Amino acid sequence: MHTVPLSPVVQPSGGALTALRDPRAIAVGGALFISLTAVFIRLADVSPSSAVFYRCLLALPPLAFLAFRERRAGNTVSRRAVARYAVAGALLGVDFALWSQSILLIGAGISTVLVNVQVVVVPLLAYLVLGTRIPMRFVATVPILFAGIALAAGVSGAAPGPDLLQGSILALLSGIAYAGYIFIVGRTGTAETAATQVLVSTASAGVVGSAAGSLWGPIDLAPGWASFGWLLALAMSAQFLGWVMLGRSLPRLAPEIGATLLLLQPVLAVGAGMLLLDERPTALQLVGCALVLGAAWFVASRPARVLTERDGDPDDASTPASS
Repeated sequence: MHTVPLSPVVQPSGGALTALRDPRAIAVGGALFISLTAVFIRLADVSPSSAVFYRCLLALPPLAFLAFRERRAGNTVSRRAVARYAVAGALLGVDFALWSQSILLIGAGISTVLVNVQVVVVPLLAYLVLGTRIPMRFVATVPILFAGIALAAGVSGAAPGPDLLQGSILALLSGIAYAGYIFIVGRTGTAETAATQVLVSTASAGVVGSAAGSLWGPIDLAPGWASFGWLLALAMSAQFLGWVMLGRSLPRLAPEIGATLLLLQPVLAVGAGMLLLDERPTALQLVGCALVLGAAWFVASRPARVLTERDGDPDDASTPASS
């Protein structure tokens, strides 16, 4: 795999945006929008299957519009790539359903810590499948990252109970499914076809996630206008803007950098809770936020990478409008 240094501004040929800035900044923006997920789900007050169904369904129209513009610009994807995006979306749907249920069983704090097992799984998958070297600075930072997440999530210890084991297993499986999505998108997606990738993945996630979430309750086809409004906000922020921004940035980042920047989500969620839910974090939570921010900066401060050539099947990538 060949890489070139990242310039401050990258001009995509025929892209929907006039300029793509540093992909690390785009990934942080995507993490910011996705961090609103828990707040909007809490305000919507619906079942896991309903949350997955509406967040995916309502995001499809704007995603289809952007995907159409990508195709008009000449940025197309192969059938094999579409199939891989669908597999990635199925994993994302599993993540949505399992994480939502784990929150109900063990609370947002512990489930947030456990779901972030993806920060270890993504680089491990890259090493096992692609032979990508795992930097020592990342390995050394992992304990600090998890300690910071634990503090930021407000976890000081879990009281044993009948739901603790089940909820913990669901959160860990959710994190593994999330890691699978990030790995596939980072490997087969491109910035020029991010909307197409997210469109296919969202449709797949909606079907699989709604089915998986139905194990704990049916889809509410009449959630009420207030709940529908919060679900619409969730779809436009996290599912549309958040995942498109990640789709434009993850393929340009080394696996460990992308996985680490996604750990900003629980930290940003603390801030969202303060602004939208009038929550007041403790001093330890703020210390945890500082640890995560510092560790993420340390890992991401290495030069970002833009992939200019892929190993293996040329069908993995899209066909750009011009070279």
